[in-house]
Amino acid sequence: MVKTKTNLPPLRLHIPEPKFRPGDEADFSDVVVPEIDEIARPDEGSAPAAIQNLAFGLIRVLDNNGNATGSWNPGLEPDQLRLMLSNMMLTRAFDDRMFRAQRQGKTSFYMKCTGEEATSVATAMALASDDMCFPSYRQQGILITRGYPLVKMMNQIYSNRADHLKGRQLPIMYSAPDHSFFSISGNLATQYPQAVGWAMASASRGDTRISACWCGEGSTAEGDFHSAMTFAAVYNTPVILQVVNNQWAISSFSGIAGGERTTFAARGLGYGIASLRVDGNDPLAVYAAMRWAADRARTNNGPTFIEYFTYRAEGHSTSDDPEAYRAAKEFEKWPLGDPVGRLKQHLIRIGEWSEEQHDAQAAELTDLVKKTQKEAEANGILGHGLHQPFESMFDDVFEHLPWHLKEQVEQVLEEQEAKFGPDWEPR
Repeated sequence: MVKTKTNLPPLRLHIPEPKFRPGDEADFSDVVVPEIDEIARPDEGSAPAAIQNLAFGLIRVLDNNGNATGSWNPGLEPDQLRLMLSNMMLTRAFDDRMFRAQRQGKTSFYMKCTGEEATSVATAMALASDDMCFPSYRQQGILITRGYPLVKMMNQIYSNRADHLKGRQLPIMYSAPDHSFFSISGNLATQYPQAVGWAMASASRGDTRISACWCGEGSTAEGDFHSAMTFAAVYNTPVILQVVNNQWAISSFSGIAGGERTTFAARGLGYGIASLRVDGNDPLAVYAAMRWAADRARTNNGPTFIEYFTYRAEGHSTSDDPEAYRAAKEFEKWPLGDPVGRLKQHLIRIGEWSEEQHDAQAAELTDLVKKTQKEAEANGILGHGLHQPFESMFDDVFEHLPWHLKEQVEQVLEEQEAKFGPDWEPR
């Protein structure tokens, strides 16, 4: 019989708590921002074990004065930098307009990516246009960067009669296979094994296309995440696995997912995967890291796991009120700044941009989004009847529609005709 050791202190369970709550003043002075090139850029073919320090540092290119320096500097031309800035600004303008549309009751739901635009825009620019993207629900910047029509995105948000997904997806859960953009799922981390499986198939065919996937830091606690990491490592899969650490998973801060113990990038090390931790608010560092990982995958050097250290400026979604669980104005005090502002500062610094040009472009993009919104709303908005015919719910579901469902559809159509007259047409 084992005796109780009464001389030991009682065990205690640690419950992670965020440092700041409503009413507190945020202070991020403990966030370590290393010097640029504290960890120099290694060769893309480096063995994961030889570059483990990259999972604990912070890859940076832009300094506090807007200068691009260091071995990770991708050396982009001014036209590319202006395009990157424009794509981020358009994403932000789109977000602001669609957020307002939800508040006006024109759609049921929306999610903004304010403060995180670089993690979708810069990454998409670093990939080939036909590389397959498996996004989470805050990567609308990928579609915008790849030139996907804004009106099609809005039609999907409104679930109107022009929605090519026929109202079957929650607003903002786009699907655009013609732009190498996989269907977004509300189930967390499902895109991880899908991306790995797609990349395995590409390698099996001897293709040259790679895949990339995104998730939030909270999703790294999901089983699908770990299954995907195992397969990616075992089969040396040409895939880029990314986690956007924006500090919050809805109202749960990153510590609930293990962020207090170590970096999220460090999770890749246990699988033997090359892992990078990147300043997610530095668009040039994000581009450089993605380009490094893409080159690595394309040359059969295997997968890369990337953590983007960033901050979610606003609520999780239109259903969320961040003021209920975090300190006010936290984003304003985030030490890594705003990705749009930092790239703007850099372009001005090198003489390729100005405040006047920036203001003019912001106004132009806002007008573009407004005009597109009017075009989309002509196809219908929430509650105005201009939606998909109800019988379309069975399209693409069954190869052959079962007889009992056919009877139910016909019965409803007959009832509607009797109620509204023979000239009635379903809308």
